Amino acid sequence: MKNILANKLTYAFLMTGLLSGGIGWAVGSADDDGAVASVNGEKISQDRLYGLLADQGGSELVDYLITEEIINQESEKKKITVSDADVDKEYQTIVESYGGEEAFLQQIEASGGSAEAVKEELKTNLKIEKLLEPEIDISEDEMKTYFEENKESLSEPEQVNASHILVEDEAAAKEVKSKLDGGADFAELAKEYSTDTSNSGNGGELGYFAKGEMTAAFEEKAFSMKEGEISDPVKTEFGYHIIKFEDKKAAVPAVYAEKKEEIKEALFDQKMQTAYTGWMEEKKEEYEIQNSLES
Repeated sequence: MKNILANKLTYAFLMTGLLSGGIGWAVGSADDDGAVASVNGEKISQDRLYGLLADQGGSELVDYLITEEIINQESEKKKITVSDADVDKEYQTIVESYGGEEAFLQQIEASGGSAEAVKEELKTNLKIEKLLEPEIDISEDEMKTYFEENKESLSEPEQVNASHILVEDEAAAKEVKSKLDGGADFAELAKEYSTDTSNSGNGGELGYFAKGEMTAAFEEKAFSMKEGEISDPVKTEFGYHIIKFEDKKAAVPAVYAEKKEEIKEALFDQKMQTAYTGWMEEKKEEYEIQNSLES
């Protein structure tokens, strides 16, 4: 489910950004005098760098590493393992939720992270799930209540499948529409004219989308069209669109029996967030921990 993925991905981004912005500073090697840089011969020492790191989030970074070590040691005690296949499955699900790996990598790189760092965080998250799973109970009544409260979001909304050609001005839009009226191929014209580079290469295909996912004028027109119809130019804040209607999927109401696993996963994720905080506090009390950066 999207909300579960969002929680996992936010967690991964935070940790990836924290580590790349903190520990990553100290990865480089110092010279023989213990300096990491110099200005006009005045050396900047590794100790000075470490002090800055400690002042600007060092305690949080150490606490993160302590937490990770507790999770690893608890996993070893319980003989819990997470396979590469498990991690890859989680990773691919997240990638798909972002519309593909290119868009996903742009997002994590903008946060100062990498795919490998996110995978490591997902691996840790999977260990947490396995450690806490025996302690989390979900009743049938809870699932039914969740279903009733979230029936609308669990249902599949009406969706339209369409393609479009986006151009900058009305004159270009009229030119394209004239060619289409004359029998030109829509996909070929999309490749030639469309300024929407995210889909022009595949003939302007947008795939299925529900109401609320597109800009208002575009959506209003698309949902009013019939199969095979090509619209007149539609003006939006992005320019002028010519829309080709492919087909439509009717709304499908949610059925409890079909959504039980999805609901159980959502409730588990909610409870895990709460259970994890208490569980980690207990483990920190049990373990002998020394943190020299704690004030």
